Amino acid sequence: MKLGLSKNSKRIVIKIGTNSIMKSIDKINYHKIDRLAYVCSTLRQQDHDVILVASGAVGAGACTLNMDAYPESIAEKQALASVGQGVLMNLYSRFFQHYDQHVGQILMTRDIVSYPNAYANCQTTINSLLKNKIIPIINENDAVSVDESGRRSKFGENDTLSAVVTEVTEADMLIILSDIEGLYDANPHTDADAKLISYVNEVSDEILAMAGGAGSVFSTGGMETKLNAAKRVMENDQAMVIASAENPNIIFDIVDGKEVGTLFQKEQPELLTQGDD
Repeated sequence: MKLGLSKNSKRIVIKIGTNSIMKSIDKINYHKIDRLAYVCSTLRQQDHDVILVASGAVGAGACTLNMDAYPESIAEKQALASVGQGVLMNLYSRFFQHYDQHVGQILMTRDIVSYPNAYANCQTTINSLLKNKIIPIINENDAVSVDESGRRSKFGENDTLSAVVTEVTEADMLIILSDIEGLYDANPHTDADAKLISYVNEVSDEILAMAGGAGSVFSTGGMETKLNAAKRVMENDQAMVIASAENPNIIFDIVDGKEVGTLFQKEQPELLTQGDD
């Protein structure tokens, strides 16, 4: 069975979480980054515009500095982000080069959504990169972003950031790769009868109630933040998919319209038979 998405997904935002690129606090998943680079590069060669929202700066910093515990203070986390962001971009640049693909780094703060000039400038920069067949790799500027009294400069987690990027870039689809296959009607870790929901056309209170708790020790996102991201994306008449990050090749199936993970889209997708490729 295939899902005929309502839009031809020419421009795609892909978000990968910290858990997906970190095996543990002291191990980066190099194989996962390589596979992600391969998939994104292949899509670019197929004339898709690809934007990657990549978490993991704090985790990569902790790994680089051989830390065995996650820091609590904001200052320590920001220091780790400063170290880790450089490490991550070096890795992404090297792996993407294997597939003859150039990448560019963009670090965002909430100023993008707070100030029209910043929004427009960000939009122009990303479009310029895409025009030149360069894949933007976007993260929050965790080394300097902080929520202070009277002023919010921080998105807080990259699910929200990826939804904002989808809006700014006027993308057709946001794909969030996670450590869970999609939205379930119950917690699949504790309920053996939990069923995967393949399609959601509205993020209602009932849907929000299905969300579990927060993310892991390395990440700040959870299902609730993903559902809020889906709500924002759908308000802009865009589509979003939550799928497993176990094998980044799954992105090919999503772009091909196959039924993978959970699709969030206002318009009911057209069901196609296997032979309607």
